[in-house]
Amino acid sequence: MPNPTAAMIVIGDEILSGRTRDSNMNYLARELTKAGIDLREARMVSDDREAIIAAIKALSDEVDHVFTSGGIGPTHDDITADCVAEAFGVGIDVRDDARALLAAHYERQGSEFNEARQRMARIPDTATLIDNPVSIAPGFRIGNVHVMAGVPSVFEAMVTSVLPTLTGGAPLLSQTLRIERGEGEIAGPLRQLAEAFPELSIGSYPYQKNGVFGANIVIRGQDGVQVDAAMSRLAELFPA
Repeated sequence: MPNPTAAMIVIGDEILSGRTRDSNMNYLARELTKAGIDLREARMVSDDREAIIAAIKALSDEVDHVFTSGGIGPTHDDITADCVAEAFGVGIDVRDDARALLAAHYERQGSEFNEARQRMARIPDTATLIDNPVSIAPGFRIGNVHVMAGVPSVFEAMVTSVLPTLTGGAPLLSQTLRIERGEGEIAGPLRQLAEAFPELSIGSYPYQKNGVFGANIVIRGQDGVQVDAAMSRLAELFPA
């Protein structure tokens, strides 16, 4: 039985302009791999209402789980929650459960729970909250879409709270062999190896170091016996 599938939408002009480097996709990919959920696609979209809605609609129809990061803060350009609500055709407003969490948090800090901060309590109807132990402002899940913060520490905490609630498949196993030969020399044998093990993924990642050409060959799959067998065959094809 195939593993569940996932996609990610990274939202924000600051990502696309290069002002901010995204690390959330890498973190999510690694955690999903451990959980046996296959990340099939990742998109980066601007803070544009139509672009966000289109991405949510398209990907939520194609995969089992969609994860978003960014655009759920207190400022005017944080429009992700509104876009998700529109994509699912539901209303959105300040929710009592989210408001209570934030009000208590800012009271403990001795800070004003002002109008801007109340924006973070705007949650689509029918959505369930995602816990945020770092800064309290919750994410949420509606349908198969998990809406999370863009700040890496908060995003990672939200992923940690969500993944145990999802049903995964077999974790993806991998082994790597470093071969000091150019890709043109190893391409033919690698193709034959891939044909002999069609259920495995075999990737070649070339490098050049100190004038030496080589490639790291990575074999991935869910069946550890097959991965071991393919790696043994690879070592026979290219002895050290």
